[in-house]
Amino acid sequence: MAEKFISERNLRFLLYEVFDVESLLQYPRYADHSREVFDMVIDTAMKMARDLFKPVLTEMDRKQPQYINGEVKVHPQVRTVMREAGAGGWIGATFDYEYGGQQLPEMIGAMTPTAIFSAANYSASVYPGLTTGAAGLIVSFADKAMQDLYLPKMMAGEWQGTMALTEPQAGSSLADITLTAEPTEQGYYKIKGQKIFISAGDHDGVDNVVHLTLGRIKGAPAGIRGISLFIIPKKRIEPDGTLKFNDVNCAGIYHKMGYRGAPITQLAFGENDDCRGWLVGEPNKGLGYMFQMMNGARIDVGVGATGIASAAYYASLEYAKERPQGRRLSSKDPLSPQVPIIEHPDVRRMLLFQKAIVEGSLSLLMQCSKYHDLEKVSEGEKKEDYNLLLELLTPVAKTYPSEMGILSCSAGVQILGGYGYCDEFPLEQFYRDVRIHPIHEGTTGIQGLDLLGRKVIMKNGRAYKFYLSEVRNTIAEAKNDPDLSLYAQTLEELVEKLDEVTKFLVGIATQGNPERFLADATLYLELFGIVSVAWQWLLQALVASRKLKANCNSEDESFYRGKILTCRYFFAYEVPKAQALMVRLMNNDGLTVDMNPAYLD
Repeated sequence: MAEKFISERNLRFLLYEVFDVESLLQYPRYADHSREVFDMVIDTAMKMARDLFKPVLTEMDRKQPQYINGEVKVHPQVRTVMREAGAGGWIGATFDYEYGGQQLPEMIGAMTPTAIFSAANYSASVYPGLTTGAAGLIVSFADKAMQDLYLPKMMAGEWQGTMALTEPQAGSSLADITLTAEPTEQGYYKIKGQKIFISAGDHDGVDNVVHLTLGRIKGAPAGIRGISLFIIPKKRIEPDGTLKFNDVNCAGIYHKMGYRGAPITQLAFGENDDCRGWLVGEPNKGLGYMFQMMNGARIDVGVGATGIASAAYYASLEYAKERPQGRRLSSKDPLSPQVPIIEHPDVRRMLLFQKAIVEGSLSLLMQCSKYHDLEKVSEGEKKEDYNLLLELLTPVAKTYPSEMGILSCSAGVQILGGYGYCDEFPLEQFYRDVRIHPIHEGTTGIQGLDLLGRKVIMKNGRAYKFYLSEVRNTIAEAKNDPDLSLYAQTLEELVEKLDEVTKFLVGIATQGNPERFLADATLYLELFGIVSVAWQWLLQALVASRKLKANCNSEDESFYRGKILTCRYFFAYEVPKAQALMVRLMNNDGLTVDMNPAYLD
């Protein structure tokens, strides 16, 4: 197994050279920190990943969680991971000091360690990650009594946090959830219902599991307007501080294609009429609250997919350097020594594809994290602008790394050939593990509907217009660099065509035909992803070009030239794919809207 699973050099390049994380130190929220602190976070995360996460990558896959007598047994390392994540402050790293956090920027406290831990062992990384999301909801919307009751144990890694949305009959249609909550005079609600596909919803790696759960108070309005948010612990806290079983039963676990180190559970609430839940915030506003965690989780899904694809890339690269096979096409002597397969142009193409996807995706995710950081320290219209940019890019940052991560891992399997298909090498696990990401936290189809049907047109297109402005600023800067002006012009043309497609589709929406407007929303999302990652590659190439002109050392020169080469690859091989998407999107013939389903039989 390759020792390298993620590039520290690339992380530092993005943090310090492209997105200038140190510029955040001017704001009071981050003023206690320094580059030395940031470097220490990176170094510590890498050490944890090497020592704690990566050694059990294969073992957690092969020794899956077991459902025994109504309880879920997980790998013993899970308890260690959770305690270490709590002791090291990783679970609440970006939270305010008053909640036990460290007020680190998202780029440093969330984005970077999540990428590192996911690349080392995705299954292990989700346990503390889910707890961060659940604790964040409690910080934002629960009262102080609830915060004092739950946060210390969750932040310490002693209690697991989850997000419980999906139900058997509803799936992704949250308007149809039926879990009920009946108020009592004691201040809690009696809960009844089921939830499915709940990540880490029950396991013995922690002492308790705290479910942030969507349900309906009896008599609430139908649809999404009647959804409330509840805290429902597996074990409730009695007045004397002891824990008592709260009638939250695990009905079983799902056996999965990949991502096997973390259990996905089915939960039954109130089978014995003794499940208690506590309302978070106001009644009937739960979906709005939950979207905070969902949006954060969607970004984390993108980071997780990128981490897995990164590990697959470095495993492929190591193999390609060491595996001798065949000779150069120009060699005519069959007795000459074989060459490593990295010498073959087609293998190099696949490696460049992997590098372009991994480092392009990571850059886009880092861009989103910076918008999140700037939102926290801005006020008024500027604050709203950063929020809108983050809202707009969330479905893109979730989907592009997820969908393209599958193709990237597939290229890695192909590079290893038959060995890639065998479990002696890690590529087949990475390929299985990454496949969940286009499904997790809203399928690709849902992300497409969100982007085109809501985000692009919200606030009269303000977020979309701000996004175009950001991309055009990069284009204008790159036009002044003779080595990058061609790529700047290509991206400029691509952005103009994206805008033409967007206006065409929005025009269909104004004609009162929502089905035709959104029929190919997934393709629009794919196009948007290509444009966004092309922007990120031009941004990275700009920095690399400036560094090369400043006469850097030989090691840095190789790194920066690799950046520019990969930018060239993306514009030469990936950007042209946008043209076919545009042709389809501009031909709104309603093929899938008007078809007779019987024709599929």
